[in-house]
Amino acid sequence: MMPSLFIAHGAPSLALEENAYTEFVQKLGQEMPKPKAIVLFSAHWESNTQLVSSVSGSYDTIYDFGGFQPELYQIKYPAEGHAETTAEVVKRLTEAGIPVQTDDMRGLDHGAWVVLRLLYPEADIPVVALSVNRYLTGEQQYQIGKALVSLREQDILVIGSGGTVHNLRRLNWESTGVDSWALEFDSWLQDKLERWDTDALFAYDKTAPSAQAAVPTPEHFVPLLLAMGAGDAKKQASLLFRAYQLGNLSLSCWKFE
Repeated sequence: MMPSLFIAHGAPSLALEENAYTEFVQKLGQEMPKPKAIVLFSAHWESNTQLVSSVSGSYDTIYDFGGFQPELYQIKYPAEGHAETTAEVVKRLTEAGIPVQTDDMRGLDHGAWVVLRLLYPEADIPVVALSVNRYLTGEQQYQIGKALVSLREQDILVIGSGGTVHNLRRLNWESTGVDSWALEFDSWLQDKLERWDTDALFAYDKTAPSAQAAVPTPEHFVPLLLAMGAGDAKKQASLLFRAYQLGNLSLSCWKFE
């Protein structure tokens, strides 16, 4: 059975960087069994209704950022959609009572293609992109992921792309270390994930230390709960990698069995 993964996408410039994290993600893609398809929730596709991509043919590459290196705007990630997987996702969500609509126009934003390009640079695995809804409860997010557990038995890789500590206003451009509050939050998070303490995780904004600093808005945290929900069969979480940039921007990867 394929795992589900949470993968931090960092800043868009991660696509051009060579560091321990990019090397890790590249190696992860090489070492995992090759999936039949990828289902990916991106923090940068927000919608109040659950949207599922039904793109036919190759995705456009969306440059949903500004002020970065010119080379970034030349990158293409022409992964193709997958009608069979789209239909399966829609079926599973509908059976779980989750309202869902399809979208046949939207390309892949940087929350999707930065991660996918590191994992599978040849863009040779079909992708179905899904939106996130920041206004749902933690339990509702988890249930969306849980509805997709059976996809993993079909060799489909489920990915949540976001960031556990993601506060652009608190970035420290001069820092060479890690801010204590970021470590405090991620340490709390690690404990709760490894214990599969969903009660605490669903109320992270009230119970976690430094939660407001680490997660000023929830859209980047939501993909973690979605990926975790897709791991509900075994309820086993493993931290594969964690590092930080600019003092507190977390680059982490979690695997859910």
